[in-house]
Amino acid sequence: MSLLNVKNIQKSFGRNEVLKNISFSLEKGEVLAIIGSSGSGKTTLLRCLNFLETPQKGQIIVNNNVLFDGDDPSKKTDSQIRKNRLHFGLVFQSFNLFPQYKVIDNITLAPMLLAKEQLKTTGEYMGVKTYKQAQEIIRENALSLLGRVGLSEKKDSYPCNLSGGQQQRVAIARALALNPDVLCFDEPTSALDPELTGEVLSVIKGLKTSDSTMVVVTHEIDFARDVADKIIFMDGGVIAEEGKPEQIIGNPQNPRTKEFLSRFNQF
Repeated sequence: MSLLNVKNIQKSFGRNEVLKNISFSLEKGEVLAIIGSSGSGKTTLLRCLNFLETPQKGQIIVNNNVLFDGDDPSKKTDSQIRKNRLHFGLVFQSFNLFPQYKVIDNITLAPMLLAKEQLKTTGEYMGVKTYKQAQEIIRENALSLLGRVGLSEKKDSYPCNLSGGQQQRVAIARALALNPDVLCFDEPTSALDPELTGEVLSVIKGLKTSDSTMVVVTHEIDFARDVADKIIFMDGGVIAEEGKPEQIIGNPQNPRTKEFLSRFNQF
């Protein structure tokens, strides 16, 4: 069984059907790149995976655990959705850091809140039983993540004192802080100046390990070809073509895929 299984996801806004029976699977450690024109449904799919939007139909399954089933009302409660979000991390286009908090606090805020909740309900968080112990673990992890994205020296800085690339790298560390099963990126370089794009893509490439499963919505075709294990091309709310990078980018079969990639001088 795959780590992530998405089955027949449908999502409409009023009469506008944005996602039409989207299905795919992803093994642990794989990177999936989703490409396509604006309005093809890429971001909506990512938001459904992160439970920021609720599909009308379909299933989302992680580690054999059915997180969402469009036909099961018990899978749509607020408490269930909050639990579901812990399986996914999301890096937004525009960073979305809290400007009033230092870098280290941006990363530790969500884990601290989770620790309080779990200590209250179960009496334990990551093997410890006091909030002070939990704080120490969370801070150590945050510092480790900052090192991983190359920003250890910025832990006490505020977002306003960072470049766009640095802010996005902090956002990546924040998304990793809750140890999600699947890390998602929504066009992570679209809000950056071209000279800052490379540093963020380099960090994402560095995250690719056998334990790190990622879904990346991107317009960076070279990056998708170099890093992804699978590529999905979306068009009009459907998966028009999917396969390995050498197949989709090197030898696309669907006319719409060919047309889209021709804009990037791939042929």
